[in-house]
Amino acid sequence: MNICVIGTGYVGLVTGACFAEFGIQVICADKDADKIETLRRGEVPIYEPGLDELVARNVHAGRLSFTTDTPEAVRVSLVAFIAVPTPPRPDGSTDLTAVEAVSREIGQTLDGYKVVVTKSTVPVGTSEKVRDWIRQELASRKVDARFSVASNPEFLREGSAIGDFMRPDRVVLGCDDEQAAAILEDLYRPLYLNETPMVLTDIASAELSKYAANAFLATKVSFINEVATLCESVGADVQAVARAIGLDRRIGSKFLHAGPGFGGSCFPKDTRALAHFAREQGSAFEVVEAVIRVNEAQRARTLDKIIEALDGEVEGRTVAVLGLSFKPETDDVRDAPALDIISGLLKRGARVQAFDPQAMEAAAPFVPDVAMCQDAYGACKGADVLVILTEWNQFRMLDLGRVKELLRRPVIVDARNIYDPEPMRAAGFKYRGIGR
Repeated sequence: MNICVIGTGYVGLVTGACFAEFGIQVICADKDADKIETLRRGEVPIYEPGLDELVARNVHAGRLSFTTDTPEAVRVSLVAFIAVPTPPRPDGSTDLTAVEAVSREIGQTLDGYKVVVTKSTVPVGTSEKVRDWIRQELASRKVDARFSVASNPEFLREGSAIGDFMRPDRVVLGCDDEQAAAILEDLYRPLYLNETPMVLTDIASAELSKYAANAFLATKVSFINEVATLCESVGADVQAVARAIGLDRRIGSKFLHAGPGFGGSCFPKDTRALAHFAREQGSAFEVVEAVIRVNEAQRARTLDKIIEALDGEVEGRTVAVLGLSFKPETDDVRDAPALDIISGLLKRGARVQAFDPQAMEAAAPFVPDVAMCQDAYGACKGADVLVILTEWNQFRMLDLGRVKELLRRPVIVDARNIYDPEPMRAAGFKYRGIGR
């Protein structure tokens, strides 16, 4: 089976490379000529563990190729995945400009049966719009070509996307005709043989499932951050509370980690989009609205905690920041809490020197006044406080004696709770965590 994936961003590139690993012939198409040329040179423009090796292996095997010629990629494929960006608008709604452009391009190309699959995260009803856009282009060409539209939302976590694709919790397929369902089930057959659950449903349910999943996970994050605030008021430890409730199998331990709030390309965008969509339907999604408010407040609380650690005197002080990406194992700084917090410090006159293993280049345009350092210890040198904003593994075992010597004041704000408070205080640090 030949397929094409239109859009070579995070989702598109991972999807294309993983399908190629199954032995499927895959063409990844993108209008960005520079990106395609970069991929053809064997360079992967995003950081995702294992992705560069996966791409190289399948390009070498002749199963994976890259092109700017989307019409040709569609012509030679039975299945066309739409994996283009769907950024948020200021009101929280989803910008479908790229999805419409690709749909119309498919309609201008279609000359035989295809299955067109939305892989991008899109609001309920988008697949019907895709169908209409394709039909409009076919009508303008006076061509009567048959096609199916389906929804196959992605559930990839940055930093572990390959494992998520190869060993998923489930595959959701939204189809409204048997032929498309049979083709997509065959496409995912390698996972079916590994007993991966297949959720075959209608298109609207498939589209909504991605938003519902991300909103629920975001709710867990905001919930434990609210618990953390309460813990600070009563002298409890949020780590202990999270463990106690997380061991309940009805709740589970994942995403019960107090911190500066969620970020990235999915949770902030998808919660706002779901809230906006619900309001459009005439019924506010009160839980999700609260989740968004709590997340915004948590960033402000973290900034306040840093200001308190500086005794309220920020202007002229130097802050060392470890971690810029929204989570470890990625260079993604989209909606990263670190950038908001750093911006707040800079506005108050602080000097900021930072280190991140992967995200400094991506972060630099957003915080140009930050001094980017070669390592964690370079960031600590001469700083009045050390702030940990991303829980990269290499920050978990810092040489604390060296850190203490480098800091002007032995003060640490651990916004990810990667250290235990008592040993840190015994080592002579003025230590502040979240909810402890």
